[in-house]
Amino acid sequence: MAIKIEKKIKGYNVVKPEDKAAPAAAPEIKAKAAEPRQAEVIQMHESLERPEQLIGSTFKIKSPLFEHALYVTINDIVLNAGTKHEQRRPFEIFINSKNMDHFQWIVALTRILSAVFRKGGDVTFIVEELKAVFDPRGGYFKAGGVYMPSIVAEIGAVIEQHMKNIGLIHDPEMSDSQRALIAEKRAAYEAAGAKKNADVSLASAAEGAESNGSFPPGATLCHKCNTQALVLMDGCQTCLNCGYSKCG
Repeated sequence: MAIKIEKKIKGYNVVKPEDKAAPAAAPEIKAKAAEPRQAEVIQMHESLERPEQLIGSTFKIKSPLFEHALYVTINDIVLNAGTKHEQRRPFEIFINSKNMDHFQWIVALTRILSAVFRKGGDVTFIVEELKAVFDPRGGYFKAGGVYMPSIVAEIGAVIEQHMKNIGLIHDPEMSDSQRALIAEKRAAYEAAGAKKNADVSLASAAEGAESNGSFPPGATLCHKCNTQALVLMDGCQTCLNCGYSKCG
């Protein structure tokens, strides 16, 4: 088919095969552009700016190693609020006390922990690192018979509890049969102890119960859950708190 050129030619270029395919692809590009963009999922990172308001929790630590109590406040940031990706992540931590003897290391610890929180990623490793710190003067027992090797370890336990509350750490679920077995063993042990120590005065029994929390007097420390709930039953050391047994 001949085409008559009636205007002056100012330039030319060669039409390639891919240029012919471009007009056909243009409608597809427009269709994709018309689709609504999905919201970007925000992850925790160190460049994330601090909002004007944060939500958090405050825990009280009363240790025999300190004259005054410690108050640990952990503030969380809410990421992707209102979406299915919504989650709470620790953002900063503060530790306050009337005791100024340990002010320097407490401030250093809070700044380092806050920096690790803001870094993002899996920050649950902090719990095990802090709970593994031992005081050369010796540890102490909390109410309920839980052993704390140091004040730093108890701060780690507080952070662990907070992470459990917001869903970062999950306790291994104990089956109904395990719970029933622990309750049965505890009842049997207490019955045997009551029969053996029937002549013990009420005052001494109350004193023993107070010193060992809610577990029987004479219970030793379980290395698995750090609770003073390990008793000898049927020739085998059994924990009445977590169900651990040396006999399997």
